[in-house]
Amino acid sequence: MPRFDRSHTDDLAAFIQAAPTPYHACAEAGRRLEAAGFERLDETAEWTLGSNGDAAGHYVVRDGSIVAWRTPGETAARFRIFGAHTDTPTFKVKPRPDTGSAGWKQVAVEVYGGVPHQTWLDRDLGLAGRLVLRDGAEVLVHLDRPLLRIPRLAIHLDRGVNEGRALDAQGHLTPIWGLGEPRDGEFLEFVAGEAGVYPDDVLGHDLFTVALDKPAYLGKDDELFAAWRLDNLTSTHAGVAALIAAEDTGANVPVLAAFNYEEIGSMTYSGAQSPFLETVLRRLFGEDQRTFTRVMAASAMMSADTGNSVHPNYPEKHEPGHRPIAGRGPMIKVSANQRYASGAEEEALFRRSAEHAGIPWQYYVNRNSIPGGTTIGPISGTQLGILTVDVGLPILSMHSARELCGAEDPAHLADLALGLFAH
Repeated sequence: MPRFDRSHTDDLAAFIQAAPTPYHACAEAGRRLEAAGFERLDETAEWTLGSNGDAAGHYVVRDGSIVAWRTPGETAARFRIFGAHTDTPTFKVKPRPDTGSAGWKQVAVEVYGGVPHQTWLDRDLGLAGRLVLRDGAEVLVHLDRPLLRIPRLAIHLDRGVNEGRALDAQGHLTPIWGLGEPRDGEFLEFVAGEAGVYPDDVLGHDLFTVALDKPAYLGKDDELFAAWRLDNLTSTHAGVAALIAAEDTGANVPVLAAFNYEEIGSMTYSGAQSPFLETVLRRLFGEDQRTFTRVMAASAMMSADTGNSVHPNYPEKHEPGHRPIAGRGPMIKVSANQRYASGAEEEALFRRSAEHAGIPWQYYVNRNSIPGGTTIGPISGTQLGILTVDVGLPILSMHSARELCGAEDPAHLADLALGLFAH
């Protein structure tokens, strides 16, 4: 099997390493956009979008979500929006984290999103997130080293472990981080010290456990790619790469919208159910709301998220007539009940984009007896009132601490985004 061009997937690996949380993902996306000539805007400031003629585009960050766009030309007539999300199932540190038992220091955590518990056991974990200081400043934290561990009960003490023993989220998933008696405030003092700030200045925190295994290629010919946060940094990274590359799109205004909180329902002031994206798009037209309404009527969105590849050990879990396989390109996700925002018009939009990009593609449909998950697609399409199609990469081990995809597929997804922006 001939070697493929690994440049895009190598770059995705670097993006994943730099983006252990939604806040880091926005920072890394912003860094890349600014290097390409984009300018960051403050939501609380007046926007004079024509004042910087050198800006390739602009972007705005709110609470782990980012909206970025290319500067509209004189012929701008419609938006082409590539949607994604920045969060991932993991464990979030509780407000008062210091706890412990039987001579072990532990950190109190809460399950964030749909976490398959077993994949996080006996794994060296780091920590990342943000600290919000007394003056309102936000400090990013990334402790990229073994710090925490959720230990498995030894098989000698749990003879039924291979018979499907359930784990209690409150009692069995508290990580250890040292020996001795816990002291209130000790863990946050440690994190503040690592961040170079005074503990008394920290008034809030969003801290998460981090899987430390580095992204890697697998297989005889490196045809597989494994990493944490493929769901959904593959899509966020693809959108950033496509937006940077989309230099001539005629009447189309390319937009990237990557939201936080998708894994827990999107009902936050910065999530897909919020007015964040619509507010940003409206500001591009100032007071000219009639033009905005016409532009939105001609606009379209592609919601990109991962989906389940057929599992070779559990083929009965999948819809028999639609079996996407990793390595064969992005999927269009179809659901009669609109768990995915795809119908005939949406399928045509997807296929035109894929044909323009010259990439392979597949269908994904849930098995009738297994409804599956949903995405930002139906939410954003409803919020904006625009044509929206759901797409994504087929992966194995979704929501695990280590997910797997075809190594060429991430580049195909970025090409699909470019195809959307171009027509």
